[in-house]
Amino acid sequence: MVELDRYLALAIDLADAAGDAIRPYFRQPLAVDDKPDLSPVTIADRAAELAMRRLIERHFPEHGILGEEFGRERADAEFTWVLDPIDGTKSFISGVPLFGTLIALADQGRPILGIIDQPISRERWIGVAGRPTTFNGTPVRTRPCPALAAATVFSTSPDMFRGDDAAAHTRVAAAAKLVRFGADCYAYGLVALGCIDIVIEASLKPYDFSAMLPIVEGAGGVATDWQGAALTLTSDGRVLVAGDRRAHQQALALLAG
Repeated sequence: MVELDRYLALAIDLADAAGDAIRPYFRQPLAVDDKPDLSPVTIADRAAELAMRRLIERHFPEHGILGEEFGRERADAEFTWVLDPIDGTKSFISGVPLFGTLIALADQGRPILGIIDQPISRERWIGVAGRPTTFNGTPVRTRPCPALAAATVFSTSPDMFRGDDAAAHTRVAAAAKLVRFGADCYAYGLVALGCIDIVIEASLKPYDFSAMLPIVEGAGGVATDWQGAALTLTSDGRVLVAGDRRAHQQALALLAG
């Protein structure tokens, strides 16, 4: 418990440092580079991740790090920090404040701590295994949604679904009440707040989804892959998050075909 509190204190410092690095660049002219996968990256992404890495190296040099911009260090470590400095860079470069900094700590591959931090609106979700999720310091809960027909479903973009994945998403979307796109990590925070019901995504990397797990679960929700299995750093990138297990089970059935 004491160690977990120390890790949480560092995670909060990481979020503060990332926010300080990001805010000066928001809605300012800046160069945008294309990575090999054609996703955009900016000086803000790199500066925020470097700031977080420096703090981790200072306080827990034995821990592993997996970051979107600078890769992996100490892959065999028991504890691994999983960092996405700006989840939603396309929103960031467009001046849309729905991106977020994602910070997770995984214990032997299973996320046990997560933060979603929106540095412009100063909104922060914190999830810790075995504890209630908080939003700006106040405990939050998901909302009841007994049937998929009453659910609001979010995904970052329809472009993330290809082939069979696209067909699976279409089946869920056809059964849902409302389908929306474009919130990136912010949508997972909205599940924890009880504002929306389901997030379905595909083609994700561990740094895209690891922080969500403790946050959603600590708010009373459920987060799995498309087969209903627990999410770990080796999951295949297909994620189904729901605030209510009943809606989650109905969506799982449709994803299976």
